[in-house]
Amino acid sequence: MKKPLIFAAAAVIGIAGGLYLALGQGESPAVAARDFTAFEAMREGDMLKLQFGADRGSDVVFTSEDGEDMTLAAYAGKHVVLNFWATWCAPCRKEMPHLSELQAEFGGDDFEVVTIATGVNQRPAMQRFLAEIGVDNLPLHTDGNSALARDMGVIGLPVTLILDPQGNEIARLIGDADWASDNAKEIISALMNS
Repeated sequence: MKKPLIFAAAAVIGIAGGLYLALGQGESPAVAARDFTAFEAMREGDMLKLQFGADRGSDVVFTSEDGEDMTLAAYAGKHVVLNFWATWCAPCRKEMPHLSELQAEFGGDDFEVVTIATGVNQRPAMQRFLAEIGVDNLPLHTDGNSALARDMGVIGLPVTLILDPQGNEIARLIGDADWASDNAKEIISALMNS
């Protein structure tokens, strides 16, 4: 009687994979033509999970930490490490200090780490989450109805995307990672200088 369960799990995985591929059909021709071979060869450790390739941008509205509507266009001209997280997510708790360190080292006119809590995340819980892990340099943006996460093909948390200065996704990492590792910093630096 275990076969139906196995087939059901395979079907779910197949649907999720098909959904991810289907969502990526609106690639920007300029980004799609980019060759990421050199960057793929740089991956080690946690960065082996980083998958390069053109996917999509988004103009879906989310809520800034100030309570205002905003879109990813606010970060035009910068490389962005865009992290989707939630207060209930244990791997997010492990990953967030690494993202904070990446922001401290690279953040500026050309680069920013942008964190967006997706789903139901109350502001006090978000503040407590960051305070408990000693992070004070990342934004408390929210995507309460998960519209941006859905538009960007986020299934599960955490998921981190790297966006180019035009707002197009150029890489994606599913799950937590050490974004403060030498390898991650090497890849970010190379992307910014390409």
